Amino acid sequence: MSEVYLNGKFVGDIDNAHEFLQRIKQDRRSGALSTNVNLHYDELLDNVYVESARGRCRRPLIVVNGGMPALTDKHVKQLQKAEITWGDLIDQGVIEFLDAAEEENSLIAFSDQELTPEHTHLEISPLAMLGLVTGLIPYGDFIQSARLIIGSRNLKQSIGLYAANYLVRMDMDINLLHYPQMPLVQTMVHELTDYKAHPSGQNIVLAIMCYKGYNMEDAVIINKGSIDRGFGRSTYYRPAVAEELRYSGGLMDSVCVPDKDVKGYKSEHDYRFLEGDGVIYPEASVKEEDVLIGKTSPPRFLSNLEEYSLASNIRRESSVSLRHGEEGVVDFVCLTENEEGNKLIQVRIRDQRIPEIGDKFVSRHGQKGVVGLIVPEADMPFTASGIVPDLLFSPHGIPSRMTISHLIELIGGKSAALTGRIIDGTTFSGEPEEVIRKDLMSLGFNETGTETMYNGVTGEIFEAKIYVGSMYYLKLKHMVANKIHSRARGPIQLLTRQPTEGRAKEGGLRLGEMEKDTFVAHGASMLLKERFDSDKTVVPVCEGCGIIAIYDVFKDKRYCPICGENVEISDIEISYAFKLILDEFKSLGIYPRLQLRSKY
Repeated sequence: MSEVYLNGKFVGDIDNAHEFLQRIKQDRRSGALSTNVNLHYDELLDNVYVESARGRCRRPLIVVNGGMPALTDKHVKQLQKAEITWGDLIDQGVIEFLDAAEEENSLIAFSDQELTPEHTHLEISPLAMLGLVTGLIPYGDFIQSARLIIGSRNLKQSIGLYAANYLVRMDMDINLLHYPQMPLVQTMVHELTDYKAHPSGQNIVLAIMCYKGYNMEDAVIINKGSIDRGFGRSTYYRPAVAEELRYSGGLMDSVCVPDKDVKGYKSEHDYRFLEGDGVIYPEASVKEEDVLIGKTSPPRFLSNLEEYSLASNIRRESSVSLRHGEEGVVDFVCLTENEEGNKLIQVRIRDQRIPEIGDKFVSRHGQKGVVGLIVPEADMPFTASGIVPDLLFSPHGIPSRMTISHLIELIGGKSAALTGRIIDGTTFSGEPEEVIRKDLMSLGFNETGTETMYNGVTGEIFEAKIYVGSMYYLKLKHMVANKIHSRARGPIQLLTRQPTEGRAKEGGLRLGEMEKDTFVAHGASMLLKERFDSDKTVVPVCEGCGIIAIYDVFKDKRYCPICGENVEISDIEISYAFKLILDEFKSLGIYPRLQLRSKY
């Protein structure tokens, strides 16, 4: 007897599990059962699991009976003539969707040449096992699986043309590449997804070599001439939004240039870009702390008496300023209203981003690296035919990562650039490496992809042959301009008196336990006294009872809340966070006693 479970619940027993599985599959293919049902037979436990719940990952496969696929040439011709659709193939039981569990009981053939009577299914295309983004990676069958996943993740972060109507949109955190291009080495997915409508990279000449050690640890070296000609240039857009909110009691916000009697008034310099209506004008060049939208709000707390006395009813400043660490040009100002009918002001800022040291670039094979050096074009190495690479890639990134597809794309791109045709690099069915090699040979180049190169500084010939070719490179949204952050002094939190957290709040940079160890190992342990006093505070402590005493500023007197005035009180330095926890202990009824001992 085999037990049957439907979506994890026990529903009954059956005598013959294999017969039951066959019958259910037959019903599913004939249309008597929903196509959403999947089965899994666990031989070890002798249990049958039937799944129909949502949220399962399922993929389509061609059904195989007795070594023959259910999809025939007749079906293909009908599909080409649009006489039948994908849905018809599923209804006829030609194609069925399998989930991960049912795949365990199936034997799937990669291609129809491999089919044997034991096979149950056939791949529609081996490419279908990859997602849409992963399918964009050329020669994906020549790459380690982990790098393939990283490569697809990097493609999602690349800068390109995300939408053609970007000028009339107010999207958060947007990057646009100025000169996006189509790749020379493409896959079938590029055509299927109409990639030319939204490309996100550029074709560049790349040489695999070291240069003065500046491209170690995956860093890349960029030719300054290429940047001057537009390589990797992008624009960063970010909106600032303000709305006139309505409050209880008929009060509301007001978008205007704040008066000087407003609580929290900044300075005239901060409001210099605002026009009469309190909104900044387009094409104003702004830096951090400049006000974009002037706004005043009613006071936060209204007592019963103050509600009616207008004199004490001073409004507060609540303008929208440019964030800390940002700058740019006002690109677009939009005045509209939201769903509640309140006035809504949106200001879009743009900032041109030219590649700099610290910006992140990546090939389509998960070979990511930040810019380590920007070299003047005159100092870049060059080939015997006078080609100067746009980018130098470290050779140490290849052996351990086994991204052979990266190397194949290099010679594929080289061949494509020289012959003027697009190379098909579709995973499992790409143009063979031998064909590309023959092309290079016929064009008078070395079939291995290597060339003789010269030192750009001294003009000497390099002893080693350098692997050089053309490649599609992507600029990622991780730019150093968005991440750079430092601080000496600045805002602190109200509760703990420690520095605020995060770049946007001008936060402090935390020095943790491990960083402390590096100071000690370096022989700079005295520096820790300075590093660890971000919330240093001096408190009076009663030497009689050991509790924190009170200092009366008006009377200039010290006294202990327990012992009174006739007791010795000493000032000690402690962290404010420690003083806070002592207060917490007091609230719990715990007596935290400080026992003082002379330092001398």
